[in-house]
Amino acid sequence: MTPTFALLPLCLAGTAALASPVLDDAVRQRAEELTRTGLHASIVIAVIEGKDSAVYGFGSSQAGKSAKPGADTVYQIGSVTKTMTALLLANAVVEGKVKLDEPVAALLPGYTVPAFDGKTISLLDLATHYSSLPRLPDNFAPKDPANPYADYTEAKQRQFLAAYHLPRAPGTAFDYSNIGYAVLGTALAAQAGTSYEALLQKRIAVPLGMRSTSNQPTHGMLARLAPGHLLSGEPTPAWDLNVVAPAGGVYSSARDMVAYLQAYMFKPLRPYALAVKPQRPVASGDDTKIGLSWLLEQRQGRAYAWHSGQTGGYSSYAAFTTDGKRGVVVLTNTARDVDALGLSTLLPGTPLPPLKKPQAAIEVPRAALAEYVGEYPLDKDFTLTVSLGKQGLEAAGTGMGSAPLFASAKDQFFFRAIDAELAFTRDAAGKIASAVLKQSGQDTVLPRKP
Repeated sequence: MTPTFALLPLCLAGTAALASPVLDDAVRQRAEELTRTGLHASIVIAVIEGKDSAVYGFGSSQAGKSAKPGADTVYQIGSVTKTMTALLLANAVVEGKVKLDEPVAALLPGYTVPAFDGKTISLLDLATHYSSLPRLPDNFAPKDPANPYADYTEAKQRQFLAAYHLPRAPGTAFDYSNIGYAVLGTALAAQAGTSYEALLQKRIAVPLGMRSTSNQPTHGMLARLAPGHLLSGEPTPAWDLNVVAPAGGVYSSARDMVAYLQAYMFKPLRPYALAVKPQRPVASGDDTKIGLSWLLEQRQGRAYAWHSGQTGGYSSYAAFTTDGKRGVVVLTNTARDVDALGLSTLLPGTPLPPLKKPQAAIEVPRAALAEYVGEYPLDKDFTLTVSLGKQGLEAAGTGMGSAPLFASAKDQFFFRAIDAELAFTRDAAGKIASAVLKQSGQDTVLPRKP
């Protein structure tokens, strides 16, 4: 799924899968450096030029082995899954089985779906992140932080919807929601009288010949799965997303993803064209629009559609120019985003950001760490809890497992499990007053609870 605090990383190895579109030299050098230095365990980049494509692999897809990744190496694609769920919606619309403005409650008669002053959540609201549902459900409390969605069932999803109060009317604002896409996938499967996996296979994977694409990977796929890694480089299992699978649970390969993007790129069938039709703005004053899941932007005079994804040990990026001339897929088995690699491949000449060097940790006496322990609420729905574990300071967001903190200077800490930093501020008396979470270019101030 997309990078957040919750849901929230040697040489050229690949050869052409079909023809030989060339990988930009700057991207190739960066991918080599990322894998050589261990920032990513492996990276696969697929370059698409119309009906031609090439797949390039970097690093090793198997721990302790020199197995270079290729077109058939399997990765978890995270939130790029949402584009497939949205395509299932587009398919149902084109076939006249549902309407975009139809209330999702009509497809889920056994559910109590929240509304706001009589305004109901439509299928379009869910597909464009305009549902007013939160990013994660408020009853999300994973037993295993390394596999946080494994115990989140449809019964819990049903309980969440029945108890949740929308903060605003659906259709009024963009607010990225994983649980929204889980509900959308559940509704589409219910309407079809089948499972999400069966619908995915029938409508997308089988028609496009995507034999390595599934929410429930086969033994053959698992044999080709690149094992996931945290930002620290430690191995971590692929997530079991259970009922949240429509938001980020699909596994796929570069070969399959090339076929998937090419279906959008030239002479697209009606469902594919509907999926990339602009529906709503992402933010006021911003030119970025959203179709059915796909984000639609323009750079260098070229319009393109894109989506990225991240789970506990994987990241992905998929994009294509809407004129059908160029596309890119980037897959990695490390939880570090690959958006910059993807954009620079899609639009050659787009500069890559400077490469961050891993931070070095300093030792801090355990007694000194104790003063940071406490609760740091953002609002009624999210609190960052800092505690002192066996190995040192840890931090956990509401509904999420703990992640270790490492000191870089006095009052300055960083995570290795996610790409974020945490700085503490003090009051006039020298006592800790707040924490500042620094992530994705934003600083979020969290006052300490008395």
